[in-house]
Amino acid sequence: MPSWKYSVQGLNPDKTALASGRDLRIKPKTAREICHHIKGMKLEQAKEFLENVVALKQPVPYYRYRRKVPHRKELQGHDAGRYPEKAASAILKILESVEANAEFKGLYADRLKIVHMAAHRGRVIRKYIPRAFGRASPYYKHLTHIEVAVEEY
Repeated sequence: MPSWKYSVQGLNPDKTALASGRDLRIKPKTAREICHHIKGMKLEQAKEFLENVVALKQPVPYYRYRRKVPHRKELQGHDAGRYPEKAASAILKILESVEANAEFKGLYADRLKIVHMAAHRGRVIRKYIPRAFGRASPYYKHLTHIEVAVEEY
């Protein structure tokens, strides 16, 4: 059984709560864009944002991985964006988990702010599809690790 560690250090354990999702079946690039946009938000605001993304009401602005990504009229001040529903729902579960961890520690849920949120590439599951004339084409399942730290302000 592996022991997981967090990439964030120097947090006050009395005022912070941690949660992580390991080996999630979401793409690391979309997870990175969601984490980049959510970091620094209040927890309730971030949960509301992700629920809107899943409902296709609000897109996630793409900063780094935006080649051939279309423009969205809902984005003000950003060029490109998408609606990554699968990644948003997986990250929403992690935010609910960190909220439960904070309540267990005795922190107030309405006074939590996301101070650290990171997406790390996990392993890649390689599979093959048989094709005509004895050939095969590969396809991959990407796994991602997400970690969140919230702090009471």
